[in-house]
Amino acid sequence: MPLYLFFLVFFYSNCRKFLFPIIALSLVTFTFTDFTSASILKPLIGRIRPCHDPSLPFAVNNISGCGGLFSMPSSHAANHFGLATFWFSVIKETLNRKWFWLWFWAFIICYSQVYVGVHYPADVIAGGLLGVAIGTLTSRLFHNWITRINPGITNSTY
Repeated sequence: MPLYLFFLVFFYSNCRKFLFPIIALSLVTFTFTDFTSASILKPLIGRIRPCHDPSLPFAVNNISGCGGLFSMPSSHAANHFGLATFWFSVIKETLNRKWFWLWFWAFIICYSQVYVGVHYPADVIAGGLLGVAIGTLTSRLFHNWITRINPGITNSTY
C-alpha cells in the first residue's frame, strides 16, 4: 500500500493535468489483469499450486499460506507487471523519464511468489506476459485519451 500511495501523491504532484486518466486507467489495468488471470485463465488451465501438490510437501517453502487451488497464471505477476508497464509508459510520456525500477519491483513480487511456494516459475512468467500485454494496451488508451484532450500535444509540450 505505501507504494500505491506514493504513486497517487507523485501523479497528483507531477501530472495533475492527467490525474483522472492515470487513476482511471490504473484501475482498468488492475481490473483486467486480475479478472483475466484469476477468473478466466486459472480455472481454464487448472494447474494446481505447488503448495497444494501432495507430491511436493518437502520441496515447497510454504511460509505464507497457500491461497486458491490453481496457480497458472500468477495474478500477482499479472497485476504488478501490468501496473509497472502502464506507469512506466505514463511517466515516460508525461515527464520524459524512464523508471526501469518499476519492472524490478514487479520481478521481486514474482520471485517472492515462487520463493514462498505458491507458484511455479512458469506461472509468474505467464502472469508477467499477460500483465505487460494489458499494460501496453492501457498505455495506448492513455496516449489516445490525452492526445484527444490536447490535440497536437507532443512529449515536449507536457
